[in-house]
Amino acid sequence: MQAGEYTLERDLILHKSQNGSPKVVCETAVEIKNADGLHMRPAMQFVDLANQFDCDIAVSNSETSVDGKSIMQMSMLAATVGSKLKIKAEGADAEQAINALQELVEEKMFDEPAPDEQKKC
Repeated sequence: MQAGEYTLERDLILHKSQNGSPKVVCETAVEIKNADGLHMRPAMQFVDLANQFDCDIAVSNSETSVDGKSIMQMSMLAATVGSKLKIKAEGADAEQAINALQELVEEKMFDEPAPDEQKKC
């Protein structure tokens, strides 16, 4: 790994719930890579995808933690290009949710251009 290179963190933790069954908690860190950041359209894509899962999803930056299934709360993050966010999912399908949300943010980039692609237009 090179100096200054962003590293992906992912943790999968099994906790016992109150009834004794395992509770899956999965976390990952992502970086906003699309040129316009997490404005309303990509935030809605995130919320729509998050709502396809039964688990609880929280998204946080260094200052704020919000419900990843609420468009109003997601817009409060004001995440611009380069922002690093932590996504935490708790529930039976937490790992699947984390994988899908990470792909949307970092690989698909909300189907928007990266900063250098936007300047070419």
